[in-house]
Amino acid sequence: MQLAFLTPLFDRPGPWASVYLDTSRVDESTRERRELQAREACRALTAQGCDPATERAVYEALTSGTRPPGEAGRAVFAAHGEVVLDPPLTRRPLAPADVTWAALPRLAPLLDLAAQEPVCLVAYIDRTGADLELRSPLGGRPAGHVQGRDWPIHRTGSADWSERHFQLSVENTWEENAARIAEAVAECEEETGADLIVLAGDVRERHSVHERLPAEFRPLAVESEHGSRAPGAGASVRLLDEDVEAARQDHLRRTAEQELERFRAARSTGGGRPAAAEGVPALIEAAREHRIAELLIRPEGPDAHREVWVGAEPDQIAVRRSETHYLGERDPLPARADDALLRSAVMTGADVLRVSPGIDDEVPVGGLGALLRWPYAEKERDRRAEPA
Repeated sequence: MQLAFLTPLFDRPGPWASVYLDTSRVDESTRERRELQAREACRALTAQGCDPATERAVYEALTSGTRPPGEAGRAVFAAHGEVVLDPPLTRRPLAPADVTWAALPRLAPLLDLAAQEPVCLVAYIDRTGADLELRSPLGGRPAGHVQGRDWPIHRTGSADWSERHFQLSVENTWEENAARIAEAVAECEEETGADLIVLAGDVRERHSVHERLPAEFRPLAVESEHGSRAPGAGASVRLLDEDVEAARQDHLRRTAEQELERFRAARSTGGGRPAAAEGVPALIEAAREHRIAELLIRPEGPDAHREVWVGAEPDQIAVRRSETHYLGERDPLPARADDALLRSAVMTGADVLRVSPGIDDEVPVGGLGALLRWPYAEKERDRRAEPA
């Protein structure tokens, strides 16, 4: 998961107001309910020490403007009287309201709630062509159309010798069209960077397209027996939606398992030092030296909410308050470990993996870990090689 869209949160100092609200319910009393939610959130910010200007900015953001369709919640981040980021949430927050006033933005909930799920390319296939659709968590949009040959396309019922040439021509048309569709799907995947490909349509057509996809795209593709280009195929839309969601969740699970396996292998490297770190002290050292390549977070782990000390810069982070003086920060502030490490990951271009419950409740230990950009042994060797 890339979190570059969070960069504006770290272009200015805190403290920060972070507000998560469940706005999934829409009915005739929506306006009044939003107003009540805004007032309650602002009262909570005031109780935590928020300044009036920032409180007003949050209130105005929560009570004005239209929101995108499909939104399940709000996440508002504000500082010094300005709302800096207001991303849509594709999932409902666990609590109706989560309000924080702290040195750093409260970011960990975004790993579950923001629009970071896999993007899916759906191909509705028949014997004459295909319609392509790109689906993100906030909805779908057309992504192209493929038109193959439309004659000869239907077999005859005759088994006469005179019909064999025609039957062969029909099958050749099917195969040629499948190749065109596979080529178009591959081109669209390259252009959009979709994480998944779902092939919907009749069994023969989707199998044929699947087989003709380039080798590097074949593992990304799954087939669904639901969905069709034919008019009046709306009855299968719900079932296709379920297949797409199942494919997304399977992709997330497989990706997480692969990354956790990489982490296990990296932390147990024989011989030299491991290429992974876990536990707050080791991760803070890696963050200060910009060595985190991928941050692993299990928010339910005890280390996630452990208190650390931070300064204005991402590498000004320490386990103890006294240590920040050595990093050039005179007035350090307390912060959650997960938020401090997420800030470092965002500002150094590291990936972030949310380790979901049920995959492995023991890895990383304490809930925080990282794959490193270079192992300790290599770093120490380079340091010794530097001229005096």
